[in-house]
Amino acid sequence: MATTTPKSAYLRGVVDGLPFILVIIPFATLFGLLAVEAGLNVIEALVFSLVVIAGAAQFTALQLMQEDAPTIIVLASALAVNLRMAMYSASLTPYIGSAPLWQRALAAYLTVDQSYMVSVAQFEKEPQMTVPQRIAYFFGAVTPVVPLWYIFTVVGAMLGSRVPDSWALDFALPITFLAMIAPMFRTLAHVVAAFVAVVVSLLAVGVPFSLGIIIAGVAGMVAGAQAELWLERRRELSQ
Repeated sequence: MATTTPKSAYLRGVVDGLPFILVIIPFATLFGLLAVEAGLNVIEALVFSLVVIAGAAQFTALQLMQEDAPTIIVLASALAVNLRMAMYSASLTPYIGSAPLWQRALAAYLTVDQSYMVSVAQFEKEPQMTVPQRIAYFFGAVTPVVPLWYIFTVVGAMLGSRVPDSWALDFALPITFLAMIAPMFRTLAHVVAAFVAVVVSLLAVGVPFSLGIIIAGVAGMVAGAQAELWLERRRELSQ
């Protein structure tokens, strides 16, 4: 059933964002734990999450901080991991680019993997949605996610080393990304990009300061782009 009002769109977004609670809670708790282990206090861990609000980049920065990597490497690596947000923004612009400036600014801050994935899927499924409905849906989708990210960052930081390893909270990171990216494998180019990135990341695991992640990301993007060009040429030749 098509969404008809901003309020119903918001509520639909909340419902669609609820499943992410299952991974956001352990994910944020794990970040809080690791932040304390890296030398941050509870307030610093919370501010980290408030300012950066990007789980993968935050984990990358923490790991490099624990390895005593140079500050420039920490910043560059976190930025590289978070460059996907620029692509998310470009992808969202056709849908919400005409919204008021304050809404776009808030949406930019709240653009995380979860809110982007469910929102784009909904916008593609219901192209007749108005801009106010899309904005409402986007904010609804992020409502169950962001507050819990802050809250459980603090919980994890306060618990510190009291959480036993048997809880295996680190499962949340790979499970979250697998759940989000699997539905996005719609073309051969997507599959090629993911496959190349995985292979290169495994080959580059020994690169200092986790720079293999950046190398793998670049390799995946190049491979995906080349696959897309190859597919486009095949389509042109077949016409």
